Amino acid sequence: MPHRIVVLGAGYAGAFSANYLARQLDPDDFTITVVNAEPDFVERLRLHQLAAGQELRHRPLTDVFAGTDIRLRVARITGIDPGQRTVSVVDDTGGDQIRYDTLLYALGSTAADHGIPGVAEHAFHVAARPAALRLRARLDELGDDGKVLVVGGNLTAIEAVTEIAESRPGLRISLVTSGELGGWLGQKARRHLLRAVDRFGITVHENTTIERVEASAAVATDGTAFVSDATVMAAGFAVHPIAAASGLAVEPNGQITVDRQMRSVSHPDVYVAGDSVFIIGNNGQPLPMSCASAGPTSKQAAAAIIGDRTGRRIPTISMSYVGNHISLGRKDAVYQLVDKQARSKPGALRGRTAARVKSAILDTAAWAVSHPTFGKPGHNYAAAE
Repeated sequence: MPHRIVVLGAGYAGAFSANYLARQLDPDDFTITVVNAEPDFVERLRLHQLAAGQELRHRPLTDVFAGTDIRLRVARITGIDPGQRTVSVVDDTGGDQIRYDTLLYALGSTAADHGIPGVAEHAFHVAARPAALRLRARLDELGDDGKVLVVGGNLTAIEAVTEIAESRPGLRISLVTSGELGGWLGQKARRHLLRAVDRFGITVHENTTIERVEASAAVATDGTAFVSDATVMAAGFAVHPIAAASGLAVEPNGQITVDRQMRSVSHPDVYVAGDSVFIIGNNGQPLPMSCASAGPTSKQAAAAIIGDRTGRRIPTISMSYVGNHISLGRKDAVYQLVDKQARSKPGALRGRTAARVKSAILDTAAWAVSHPTFGKPGHNYAAAE
C-alpha cells in the first residue's frame, strides 16, 4: 500500500508543500491528499482588498494542483486523532474520517479576539475569505454614510484601515490601538505611514485598549465608547484550537511545538508549517505569523518529510525574517527592513515604488504555490525500504 500523506489546509504553506511533495515523490509509493474548507486558493494577504470591495483573481485549487496526482478533498476539519492517525472531516455529504501515515498540519490562523466580550457576536475581521466577504457586505449596506472602527495597530490593521479608507472615501473611519501606531517602524517609515493616515482622513486613537464590543460601539477600558457601524478586529492572530484538542504538544498560544525539522515533538509523524508552527528564527525570536514565515517553514517541513520517508539527507532551511511590507491602499506602501535582531533599520522603501514591489511579491507568492520547483528538477523519489 502506498504511504498516505495528508495535508491539512491549502493556504500559502499547505498548497506549496503539497505541490512540492507531489513533484518530488514517486506516485507509486506515495499518495497525497489535501483537505481544505474551500475549493479555491485564497490569497490571504489580499483579503483586505476583497473586504474593501475589490475583486481578486479566481484561483481554483484544481488549477493550482494541475499536473500532479494530488487528491483534493473539500471539507471542514473537525478533529484529529494522532493515536489512530485519522482526521475527522465534514462536507456536504456528512462526516467522514481520512487515514494518514504522515500528516502535514498547515491550518494557519484566524483573527485573535483576546477574550474581549462581544467580538464573536458583533465584530468583523479579514483573516478568512468568508469573513472578508461578510465585512464587504456590511460596508455595501453602509454606502457613503457610516462609521467604521478598526481595532489594532499591526500590519493587518494598517492595511485594512487604509484600504477601506481609499476604496470607500465617504465613510468615517477610525483606528484604535493599544500602543503607538507604527511604533516599531523606523522614523522614515513611520512618518510616511502617519502622512498616509492623515491623507485618508483616518482618526487614530493610540494607547487605548478595547474592553468590549457592542452592536454599535466598541468600549475602551476607560469607559470611552467609540460609536461604530462596523467594528473590525485586526489585533493579531490566533491558531485553531484543534491542535491542542487533539493532544499534540502545543505552546501556551496554541501553536504546535516542533523540532528544527518541523516535526511535532509529541508525534513525529505529524509535521507543521505556516502560522500553526512555533519555531525560533535565525534572530533567536519566534517567527511571527505571516506569509514570510510560511515560506521557510513549508520548505523545511516538505524537505523533512522527503528525507524521513526516502532516506535522503534533510537540508536545513534558513529561518530568516527580513522586514515588514505594508500596503497603504493601492498606490502607496512602506517596506521596512529589519536587522538580525528584528529591529527596524533607519531606511525604508516608500510610496509608489514600494507599492509596486509589494504587488510583485504577492503575485510571485501566489504563482510560486503552483510552481514550487521552478528552476529545480522534479524527482520521483521512492520510499525507503
